[in-house]
Amino acid sequence: MKPLMTTDLPNPFYRGKVRDTYELSANEFLFVATDRVSAFDVVMPNGIPEKGLVLNKLSAFWFEKTKHLVPNHVVRVISDLRLLDPYRKGLAFPDYLKDRSMIVRRAERVDIECIARGYISGSAWEEYKKKGTVGGQPIPKGLKESDKLPQPLFTPTTKADAGHDEAITIDQMANQIGRKLTEEIMGKTLDIYLFAEEYARSRGIIIADTKMEFGMINGKLSLIDELLTPDSSRFWDMAQYKPGGPQPSFDKQPIRDWLAQSGWNKEPPAPPLPPEIVKQSAERYREAYRRLTGLNL
Repeated sequence: MKPLMTTDLPNPFYRGKVRDTYELSANEFLFVATDRVSAFDVVMPNGIPEKGLVLNKLSAFWFEKTKHLVPNHVVRVISDLRLLDPYRKGLAFPDYLKDRSMIVRRAERVDIECIARGYISGSAWEEYKKKGTVGGQPIPKGLKESDKLPQPLFTPTTKADAGHDEAITIDQMANQIGRKLTEEIMGKTLDIYLFAEEYARSRGIIIADTKMEFGMINGKLSLIDELLTPDSSRFWDMAQYKPGGPQPSFDKQPIRDWLAQSGWNKEPPAPPLPPEIVKQSAERYREAYRRLTGLNL
């Protein structure tokens, strides 16, 4: 299947690295997950077939599963194009929207990336090696790469529409959005992480860390964007988990690893991904979906 790299619908609102957003009404958007893939904040020139299907369907799965913990922006997932009939107004919606799009409520976005970490990896491991902290928070000495943290941590970053997100402390977040909202978001982020991590373990996957976004809908804190996908999380194979180094994963780490070995300077344009990396990545995304949901795409 050829990757879906671009969409072209009426009323475009925002084009992200992976998702395209269109206005459907005064209070609703159509979220479309393409097959684009980014690494080091740069979109690759070629995509991963069916990646958008995995992201959309897995987000829908988790939004449904966690709605008892915090409300979310989902109105309905487009599993049948007839669900878009009320919005047609003479338009013909393309077939590719099926299963890779969802109608969502308009939210007032909180401009913070909310990261929950249960294991020490990636940028957290780099910070720990240099400073003995994670997200500015002191951590016991003697941990190895990929070790489980004594308790899950909340480590916020800025939310940049372009460029790199920057790590901030919880106090800096409170100065930006207020202490009460900060504590509510921190609590919800860790609640969702703990719930999902326990569930994923029962399916043979460790969720090492994940990031979430929140917004206000009718004055109520709600989850927005995507949730617990291979793009927003580190998924490790529990059967192969061995602390002391990087772990086999179901996310886009193989793409990052290949890019790092390619000598690319992390500035656009990125080099095309080799067919074998594309194939391996597509298989990993599908396997993550199959393991977590028990379903095939």
